[in-house]
Parts: sequence; C-alpha cells; structure tokens
Amino acid sequence: MNRPSIQKARLYVIVDRAALRGRDPVEVAEAAVRGGADVIQWRGEEATDQEFLKTAWLRRERVGKLGVLFIVNDRVAAAIAVQADGVHVGHEDFPVPRVRSLVGPSMLIGRSTHSLPEALEAERQGADYIGVGPVFSTPTKPDYPAVGLELVAQVRQKIRIPWVAIGGIDLENAGLVSSAGAACVAVVRAVAAASDPEAAARSLKGKLNS
Repeated sequence: MNRPSIQKARLYVIVDRAALRGRDPVEVAEAAVRGGADVIQWRGEEATDQEFLKTAWLRRERVGKLGVLFIVNDRVAAAIAVQADGVHVGHEDFPVPRVRSLVGPSMLIGRSTHSLPEALEAERQGADYIGVGPVFSTPTKPDYPAVGLELVAQVRQKIRIPWVAIGGIDLENAGLVSSAGAACVAVVRAVAAASDPEAAARSLKGKLNS
C-alpha cells in the first residue's frame, strides 16, 4: 500500500479538544472539511485513552469518507488502532525510526520542529513531513517562543520534504506566512474555536489560494 502524502495540502486543521468549548470534535472536523481543510489532526491531550480512541474512531470513519487525510497527534497506539493516515509526534518524543518501526511502512509520520537544525534532523531521520513553528506566539504552545517568518523562509530554502507552518496563524496573518514560503499552514483556534468553523476554514483557504 502506498503511503499517503500531504504534498498538495494547503490547509491543515488541528481539532484540539481544548479549543472546542464543549462542542463535538467530529462535527467541528466535518465543518472544517466542508470549508476546505485538506488535513484533519485530532489532538486531545487532556482526554483519557478511552475518550481519545472513541473520538479517533468516529473521526476516522466520518472524516475519512470525505476524502481528506486524518492524522492522530502523539498517540501512536491510537493511530494504529484506527488505521489513521498518519501520526504526528513532538520533537521530544520517540525518534522517527522508532515510530516507523511501530506504525509500519504505510502511515505518514509528521514531526514538530522549532529550528532549522531540528527540521534538518527530522528530514534526515525519515519524517514524511514536518511542522515548523510556532511562527507566532500562541497559547496552544506557551512554552515555545515564536520562531518568526525568518525560519519559514529558511525552511523553504533547505527542506525538501513537505512541511507545514504552524503557531498563531489566523486569517489576518496567513497571507504573510504564505508569502514567506509556506505552501501549507496549520491552524488550531482559527478554525476549531471559531463560532462557524466551516466559514472560518473557507476564508482561510481562500486567503491561501489567493
């Protein structure tokens, strides 16, 4: 089975349980897809394993049918259990070769990076794609300082695998990130916390495609 790719993705939406304000994560994900999201990632750091897996199953069944990629954040076992398209891990988690030994050859592996050396190392280890950020300050990752548009431009020049700019990106600054060289941006609150996730995703996708 060929491994999927995010090469053509433009809008990567992370549905974070903390941003949902009590709303159904599957319904928010479906709304994001209707608005143009190319990739959906499920992040629920506070969820129990049972809660996380239940939502992952529902998301995989319903979002997967809509023709977009479904990525599980961090929890490798859950990604395997629901046959997700990929798993995204932090730069302090298992190294990419270890994750590959667990998930097999057909699952995408994404890795978070916060500097050019980390990005180059993730590429060397065999990551299928990387997240680069946080580009701007964000409450989602308060422990990490913003890396700025400079890193986005550097990664565009040096990294050959697909990559996604992430961190504090919204409708107001998405154009700047795109102009700096990011073909794909990842957002959390800009869609998952929006009162109308479908409209928010559609507006972002339009900005990225303009």
